[in-house]
Amino acid sequence: MWKIAVDAMGGDNAPKAIIEGALQSLERHQNIHITLIGQEDEIKKYLPKEGVDRITIVHMPEVIETCEPPLVAIRKKKNSSLIEGLYMVKDGRADAFITAGSTGATLSGALFYTGRIKGIQRPALAPMLPTKNGHALLIDCGANAEVKEDYLVQFAQMGSAYMELVMGVDNPKVALVNIGAEDEKGTDLYRNTNKKLKEEQTVNFVGNLEARYANSGQADVLVCDGFTGNILLKTMEGTAMYLLKVIREELTKNFFRKMGALILKGAFKEVKKKLNHDEVGGAPLLGIDGCVIKAHGSSNPYSFSMAIRQAVAYLD
Repeated sequence: MWKIAVDAMGGDNAPKAIIEGALQSLERHQNIHITLIGQEDEIKKYLPKEGVDRITIVHMPEVIETCEPPLVAIRKKKNSSLIEGLYMVKDGRADAFITAGSTGATLSGALFYTGRIKGIQRPALAPMLPTKNGHALLIDCGANAEVKEDYLVQFAQMGSAYMELVMGVDNPKVALVNIGAEDEKGTDLYRNTNKKLKEEQTVNFVGNLEARYANSGQADVLVCDGFTGNILLKTMEGTAMYLLKVIREELTKNFFRKMGALILKGAFKEVKKKLNHDEVGGAPLLGIDGCVIKAHGSSNPYSFSMAIRQAVAYLD
């Protein structure tokens, strides 16, 4: 039975969406026990009055808000749901911790309270992106806006290990996100990293990859700094939302289009599922000594349940 700690107070739609997502996860996964961390009175408002099997509550009175300076918050609010969740992973009371709260506080808190895996210089956020072949791991997407060559090499190693051990991809193809496929493209940082990755024996490096091919399936791991990765990720999410909105508007403009849409309803449902970032749920923080998953700040119940599914896959 995996012990999953959940920050019930983190995120734009907390605690309601977080708790509902946790309840959905209990139905989907019979091998988990969930601990909801936060203000007990608020949490109980959204739980059935008769109680729920495989759920416990840990009361923590403080909440770290998204607008707070991360370093100040993690030092001052040690009785917060976010910090308690990290402590639970650190001391073995939980196998995984999931939060939709402040990204900065999660990163800083994980480094300060949970710690890094020995030898890892910087942890990285690594969400899954939809591709022609299934999924690719984007690493980093926001933890490290400024990086060194050695950081990027370690990102490639961690991403490759995750795709192989957790996602079951044999000999994952690793690419460096760049402005061109040629080795000489990009800044000194990216040109030098390209050379180092070519010499690195622990990863299957396939060269540079332009962002427009991120979904092509040409690579299983996409390596970049957190600034570039965050822009890439959010551009893809925004484009997908816009595309789905345009399709919906165009298909409902007149009677004949609506009839056509009815015939193709199943196909459009599959397209939406592939493009919807709710299916991903969150991103593991790789390099941390424990399983920490950062869910979307705007998580709804379904997307948060998908973040919990990521944790289960990580642990299994």
